[in-house]
Amino acid sequence: MSKRDNKRFNDADRKSAPKRGGKNRRDYGDNYEPKSRTAGAGKPAGARRASGAAKAATGRTRGSSPRKALGFDLDREYEAQKPQVGTDGLEVIAGRNPVVEVLSGERDVERVFIADGSEGSVSKIVALAKEKGVIVDFVPKEKIDAMAPGVKHQGVAAKVSEYRYAEMDEVFARAEESGEDPFIIILDEISDPHNLGAIIRTAECAGAHGVIIPKRRAASLTQTVALSAAGAIENMPVVQVTNLARTIEELQGKGVWVGAADMDGETYYKANLTGPIAIVIGNEGKGVGRLVKEKCDFVLSIPMYGRINSLNASNAAAVLMYGIRRARTK
Repeated sequence: MSKRDNKRFNDADRKSAPKRGGKNRRDYGDNYEPKSRTAGAGKPAGARRASGAAKAATGRTRGSSPRKALGFDLDREYEAQKPQVGTDGLEVIAGRNPVVEVLSGERDVERVFIADGSEGSVSKIVALAKEKGVIVDFVPKEKIDAMAPGVKHQGVAAKVSEYRYAEMDEVFARAEESGEDPFIIILDEISDPHNLGAIIRTAECAGAHGVIIPKRRAASLTQTVALSAAGAIENMPVVQVTNLARTIEELQGKGVWVGAADMDGETYYKANLTGPIAIVIGNEGKGVGRLVKEKCDFVLSIPMYGRINSLNASNAAAVLMYGIRRARTK
């Protein structure tokens, strides 16, 4: 047999033999369609499109595990990853590095909470907070657990205001721009956010140049305050200070007369309310604190003619603020 005949024989033999690794069209008949290695081949075009759309919608293929980064599931809806917000309306930042970052940034940190017995980088956080004038509270770990449920807080959390506090210089600049003597409202431990919002609103309407509040034991700028202020919070500078007594001394050093609202003072409409002035409104229950009252230059009272011997803090503030405005517009 020649080489040519031998090649023909081998070709014919290979054609009749099944393909290596599996059956072919001859084994299944003329309707056999081989499977493609391309994903989705062999399916109707509509099915392939539906499969692709489903994959695009979910962001992952069947059987794949959720992708995670920095503790967040990237395949979950963003709604589940919103910032933690406390019952007081302040945002809660949890974790040592996040707290360091917020203390190093421009946002107004209300307070830092550290779990009792925490060590390590906590000393850096305490030093940074003191440098920024932020109060640090050492509390049981359970309190931080309740503030940031389900978050790996590492024993550290901070409460951050969503509204910016002003500097004292902004208050005096506002007075200078208006061409008036400074007119300032000082609030001594007003704890009700609705009262704080109402006072800020009245201060803006009465033409005051700024409101001063303490950091401790007092309401802060929250969404509740903003709603009660009805937009005034965006136009009225609110300064938050660590020590009211020291702040009063600083104001007096700049020529501002400071008066306290109390029952044993001079009737407000008989007093001289002209010139640079600041009025202190006390806490809803106990009034102006003793130390703060002692620092004031004078005391003002609002006469009571009914059976109830005191006004709500925001109402008393409104009466005195418009008494000052009346004195300025004579």
